[in-house]
Amino acid sequence: MTTIYHNPRCSKSRSALELLQSRGIPFEGVKYLDDPPDEKKLGQIVKWLGIKPEQLVRKKEKLFAELQLGEKSLSDKEWIAVLAANPKLIERPIVVHGKKAAIGRPLENISELLDA
Repeated sequence: MTTIYHNPRCSKSRSALELLQSRGIPFEGVKYLDDPPDEKKLGQIVKWLGIKPEQLVRKKEKLFAELQLGEKSLSDKEWIAVLAANPKLIERPIVVHGKKAAIGRPLENISELLDA
């Protein structure tokens, strides 16, 4: 099963959707701002991405500064809680394919995931 966590207003997300459609890959689309993943799901996604939770944070997002997150030292569990509570901070798009995942920045990351 393939799932894409995306924001339809984001050009990278739309490009990722087009890539999946052009390859004929059936997928579930999750508009993560409307239906955010919970802490457990985010933990799985981070594991499948092979990154630390902090690497999934959109640090240039206005909310990041408003929450003063750059001034805090958070544990992995705390970062996941922040992301679950503030899905706007989650990097996008994320494609989960089986038990692996990729962030679609750049889009080639998704192609590599699908070709693996």
